[in-house]
Amino acid sequence: MVQLTEVVDEHFQESQPGPEENDEDYTDTDSEISNESDYDPLNETFAERLYALRDIIPPQTRTAISNKITATTDAISSVLSFSGKSLWILGTSALIVGVPWALAWAEEQQVIEMEKEMKMREMGGDILTGGTNGESSTAQQLSAALAKDAKPAL
Repeated sequence: MVQLTEVVDEHFQESQPGPEENDEDYTDTDSEISNESDYDPLNETFAERLYALRDIIPPQTRTAISNKITATTDAISSVLSFSGKSLWILGTSALIVGVPWALAWAEEQQVIEMEKEMKMREMGGDILTGGTNGESSTAQQLSAALAKDAKPAL
C-alpha cells in the first residue's frame, strides 16, 4: 500500500514582503450572524418584494423597462395635458359665444311672444265689438281667428 507524506516547502514558510497582517482587523463573524431569522414573509410589503427582485433582473432589462415606463407616463401625461387644455378652450369659448347668443335668442323669443299677445288683443277687441260683418256669431269669429294662427303641436 502507498503511504503519503507531506513535504513542506521552505518557500511557503517565509513571510512575504509588504505590510504585516494585523489580526486585530478581523472580527469574529460568528457573533454577528445569528441562526434565528427575523424574516417574516407575512409582514413584507409589495414594495419590499419588488426591491428584492432588483438583483434578479439584469441591469439592461431594468433600464429597458424603466425607459418604457417613462415613455408611457410621458405620453399619458402629454395626452391628458392636451385634452385638459382643449376642454378649457372649448368650455371658455362656449361661454363667451354661447351666453350672449342665448340671451339674444331669449330676448327675441320674448319680443315674438309680445307681438303675438298684441295681435291677439287686437283680434279680441274686434271680435267683442262685433267687427265689420254682423252675420256671424262671436264664437264663430273667435274660432276662425284662432284657426288662422293655429300651428300643429309637433
